[in-house]
Amino acid sequence: MNKFHGTGVAMVTPFDAGGQVDYQGLKKLINYLIDNGIEYLVSLGTTGESATLNQEEKKKIWAFTAEVNNGRVNLIAGIGGNNTHEIVEQVKQFDTTGYDAILSASPYYNKPTQEGIYQHYKAIAEASALPIILYNVPSRTGSNITAETTVRLAQDIKNIIGIKEASGNFDQFNQIMRDKPDDFLFISGDDPVTLPMIALGAVGVISVIGNAIPRQFSDMIRLCLKGNFKAAQKGHSGLIEFTRMMFVEGSPAGVKAALKYLDVCDDGVRLPLVGISSSLTDKIIKETQQITQ
Repeated sequence: MNKFHGTGVAMVTPFDAGGQVDYQGLKKLINYLIDNGIEYLVSLGTTGESATLNQEEKKKIWAFTAEVNNGRVNLIAGIGGNNTHEIVEQVKQFDTTGYDAILSASPYYNKPTQEGIYQHYKAIAEASALPIILYNVPSRTGSNITAETTVRLAQDIKNIIGIKEASGNFDQFNQIMRDKPDDFLFISGDDPVTLPMIALGAVGVISVIGNAIPRQFSDMIRLCLKGNFKAAQKGHSGLIEFTRMMFVEGSPAGVKAALKYLDVCDDGVRLPLVGISSSLTDKIIKETQQITQ
């Protein structure tokens, strides 16, 4: 599973001034990320504002992304939700051409029991021709995939190969690392704590800030994976303020502001998200200049 070690980027979806998908901006973003050394891409994770895209838009974005990538890096598709039957059907119909895995966020709003979460992922994995990576982000979904449920899924279902963990709960991280199968991937889903998560045994990160600063962030991650935490700490510390700013007024509006400054794509988002304030934009531009100069 070395194909998912290192820095994966949960790509934003660029929109034009009319709110439609900007495919030229998406192409520019894909090339920017690959040219700056990331290891793999995630198309239409939650950072890609997938909740505001219809199924036809998603299919077109997935196909376009695979075409532009052209096998240069590994590619993951984000397919998740709180209607298990619908997700199973989407997974069955998904065109896997050019894709290596599916990242599936745990069900939101419903607040299923741990048994419900287990059965949800079991159904998805059984329907999928591609391996599944779990995504635990309780701050957004309203429920947590416990360490016990993660390990149970990892042990019982061969097609579930890893988890993107964004609970922020280091006690939970410890339990997963202690009890998981050796080949089950533990991936950070939280940029600010990726360094200590790698110290615990994480194999890398699926990142938001990597959209804007792929070279700087992936260089730091590679230092961590080599065990050179002293050198990595310098890079980590230098990105603390930038990382904080990315989420002050919501994601991905913050990172899109940085991408606009870098002339990669525009900063438009779809409702119910709105753009960030001019004062925060000015601060992000200043911090981006310092990091990228």
